Amino acid sequence: MLEKFHLNENAISQTDKLNKFNSNLFNKLDRSTFKSKDYLIFFVTTFSIIISLFLIYYLQSDFEALRFTRSKSVWGQILLYLSYSLLIYQIVFIFYILYCYAKYKVIESVSDEELPTCTVIVPAYNEGKLVLDTLRSLVANDYPKEKLQIFAIDDGSKDDTWQWMLEAKKELGDRIDIYQQPKNMGKRHALYHGFKTGKGDVFVTVDSDSIVKKDTLRNLVSPFVTNENCGAVGGNVRVLNKKQGIIPQMLNVTFVFSFEFIRSAQSVTGSVLCTPGALAAYRRTAVLNCVEDWINQKFMGKASDIGEDRALTNMILKQGMHVLFQKNSFVYTNSPENYKQLNKMFIRWERSNVRENIEMTKFAFSNFRSESKFAPRFLLINQWIKVILAIPFTLLMFYLILTNPILFLTSTFFGIFIFSSIQVILYARKYNFLESLWFYTYSIFYTFTLFWITPYAILTAGKKGWLTREIVK
Repeated sequence: MLEKFHLNENAISQTDKLNKFNSNLFNKLDRSTFKSKDYLIFFVTTFSIIISLFLIYYLQSDFEALRFTRSKSVWGQILLYLSYSLLIYQIVFIFYILYCYAKYKVIESVSDEELPTCTVIVPAYNEGKLVLDTLRSLVANDYPKEKLQIFAIDDGSKDDTWQWMLEAKKELGDRIDIYQQPKNMGKRHALYHGFKTGKGDVFVTVDSDSIVKKDTLRNLVSPFVTNENCGAVGGNVRVLNKKQGIIPQMLNVTFVFSFEFIRSAQSVTGSVLCTPGALAAYRRTAVLNCVEDWINQKFMGKASDIGEDRALTNMILKQGMHVLFQKNSFVYTNSPENYKQLNKMFIRWERSNVRENIEMTKFAFSNFRSESKFAPRFLLINQWIKVILAIPFTLLMFYLILTNPILFLTSTFFGIFIFSSIQVILYARKYNFLESLWFYTYSIFYTFTLFWITPYAILTAGKKGWLTREIVK
C-alpha cells in the first residue's frame, strides 16, 4: 500500500513538473518582444512603402503613358486584359475567403467519455534533445491516459536522437512507446509503421521538433466525435523559435494568417487542402483505406518522399470525407533560421504542391462527394493559377526591371502595400499591431529574394529529396 502511494505521488509530481515546464514555455512564447533591429526593419519597410505611395501619385502621367503604349499593340492589350482579369479574380477570391472565414466556428472539446482512443505518432530524424521536449508536452496533455498511446519512432538518425528517446522512456515510463527503424527510410515510412501498429481510432501526427499545449489533443480530436464524415483535422501551427531571428519572426505571423485565416475559411466547406505535418489528426478507417496507395505513391516513376501530409489529405478528400481545421489546437514548431534552410523548405513545399495539385485534379472534377464540390474545385483552381503563371510572371518581371525599373518597383511596392494590408489588419485586430508589420517586411523579402522558388520547383518537380533532413538542429 505504501509502495502504491509513493508511485502515485511520483506520478503527480512528474505531471506537475511537466505542466509547469509547459506553462513557463508558452508564457514566454506568447509574449511579444522587439529588439532595436526590429524597429529599424519596420522603419525601413514603412519608409519604402511611403516612398512608393508618393511615387504612384507623382508618376501618374508615366503610368498612363505606359498603359497607352501597351494598348496600341496586340501583346500589350493581352497583358492589360490579363492583368485586369487576374486582379478581379483575386478580389473575388479574397471576398470568398472572407465570407467563409466569417462563418468559421471552432468545434468545442467533447467530454472525456466521448473522446475516442488516440495514437500519437512522433517520427524523428536527427532531432537530438528536441524530441524529449516534444514527448514531455504530449504526456502533459489532459487527454484521458487510458485512451492515449504515444509512439515515438526514430527514423535511423545519425545523431543522438535515439539516446534521447531512451531518456524519454526512462523518464516517462509506460506513457510512451519507442521504436528505432533499422535504417533511415524517410518520414513517410516512419509514419507508415505508426499507422500499421497504432491501436487508436484516431491517429495524430506530431513533428519531433514541436511542442503542444495542454488541451491540444482533445481539441484536435473532438471534431471526429461531432462530425461522422470528418476524415482529418489540421492543427494551428505557430513558430517555436520565433525569437531566434528575423526569418522565424516573419514566418510566425505568416503562419497565423495561413492557418487562422486561410484554413479557417477552407474548414467551413470541409475542404482544408493540407493538414500540416507538425500537427494533424486522421480517422483510422480513412487512413487504412488509402495507406497502401500512400506509401507506394510515385511521381514520374520515382517513389514520393516529400509532401506526405498533402498527399494523405488528398486521399482522404478523395474518399468524400471532410478535412477540418481546429483553431484552438496549438502546436509550436521550429522553423528555419537562415535563408538557405528557408529556401530548401519552400522548394520542398512547392514541389509537393505541384505534384498534389495534379493528383487532386484527377478526382476534384468528378462526383467524389455528395454535397457541393464548388469549394474544393475553386480552391484547386486558385492553386493552379499560381503555378501556371509563376514562370511567365517571373520572365515578365525581369523584362519590366530592364525596361521600366522605376515604374516596376513603384507598382510592386504599392501592390505589396495593398494586399499585405489585409493581412496586417486581420492580425492586428486579434494580436499585436507591431508584430503585424512583419507582413509588409515578409512580402518585400519574398518578392525580391524568394520569387524564384515556385518556377524552380515546377521545373524540378520530379526531383527526390527532403533537402532539410540533413540539417542537424
